[in-house]
Amino acid sequence: MNYQDTVNWMFQQLPMYQNKGNSAFKKDLANTLTLAKHLNHPEGEFKTIHVAGTNGKGSTSHMLASVLQEAGYNVGLYTSPHLKDFRERIRYNGEVISESFVIDFINRNKTFFETNQLSFFEMTVGMAFDYFAKKKVDIAVVEVGLGGRLDSTNIITPELAVITNIGIDHTQFLGDTLQKIATEKAGIIKPNIPVVIGETHPETEQVFKDKAEATQSKIYFADQIIAEDLESDLKGAYQVHNKKTVLQSIAILKEQGFKISDKAISTGFLNVVPNTGLLGRWQVLGNEPKIVCDTAHNKEGLYYVMQQLQSQTFNTLHMVFGVVNDKDLSAIIPLLPQDATYYFCKPNVQRGLEAGLLQDYFKKNKLFGNSYKSVLEALTCAKSKAKKDDLIYVGGSTFVVAEII
Repeated sequence: MNYQDTVNWMFQQLPMYQNKGNSAFKKDLANTLTLAKHLNHPEGEFKTIHVAGTNGKGSTSHMLASVLQEAGYNVGLYTSPHLKDFRERIRYNGEVISESFVIDFINRNKTFFETNQLSFFEMTVGMAFDYFAKKKVDIAVVEVGLGGRLDSTNIITPELAVITNIGIDHTQFLGDTLQKIATEKAGIIKPNIPVVIGETHPETEQVFKDKAEATQSKIYFADQIIAEDLESDLKGAYQVHNKKTVLQSIAILKEQGFKISDKAISTGFLNVVPNTGLLGRWQVLGNEPKIVCDTAHNKEGLYYVMQQLQSQTFNTLHMVFGVVNDKDLSAIIPLLPQDATYYFCKPNVQRGLEAGLLQDYFKKNKLFGNSYKSVLEALTCAKSKAKKDDLIYVGGSTFVVAEII
């Protein structure tokens, strides 16, 4: 198999959650533990930082990796989902995993994967850990895929656990209250391992304190520290929360013996995109008209992005918008501007919500626009109608952004 054949085969295995939804979710770590044993436990050969959260975990993971790279460490970075190429999920010092490694890893272990019916996500986590071990990384930043307690990444014992924030998302798996979701995400807190909580909330604070006390883990709430707002090349206003989380995390790593200078921190913040390849966070794609995309896709994420959107200067706002079919539209509708022209589209995944259905729902809530056959067609139409002093926003789903980057 060549590279594309290999990736296609991976996607055809037990359905990946991001594409299919409920049928891909597993409720234990048995498969991942079996795979780790099969691979001779590569996850134990390098240090890790484990990052969970409803929003911000991707930006936080990339910021941490960038700072550590600037400090001179060889850094692995595991994140999900990817935007354009599967290899974006697994990076070494910012460079994506090679096609040849992906091909060889699957070929070597294909019989094992098929025999044990491993999911796309499980085999991808195994691939990442195997790659980091073979590259002899000094430390890997590992982002949780979904939840925490039962996520396939949760077989590591990290130097530090980070939970950015808690919001209502993936309720069919994680629970329908903030407390239940916090309990799932608190599952990455390990005995005697410090944990950083990005944002303090009355509904979840005690959940984290109780888990930290039970595991005898030092707990830090990053939003309670006074820290300089360092400039970053990640321009979303919401990044102020992620930057505090990273600064608190770096302070703990320094206490543990990591050599990280102030210069490494400031340079790391300024060079997240070139150092790590992060895309889709308040990313400006064009000017006259200004075109901005962002992967925010739930209530908490869209709240900050819509605030920033309304702070921009423009004449008319054009919203290219699409979502997946399990999205709680009632939670996000109140956040969206009513004085915008909407271009409804379906992201090209099985979970994508039909553009016509999205248009009908928005119309009932006094948000108006037309539906289009694809994200690209919607964006092309928006460009044709927008004047140079207008603003075009593209978002609603990671998959929408992926199609136009």
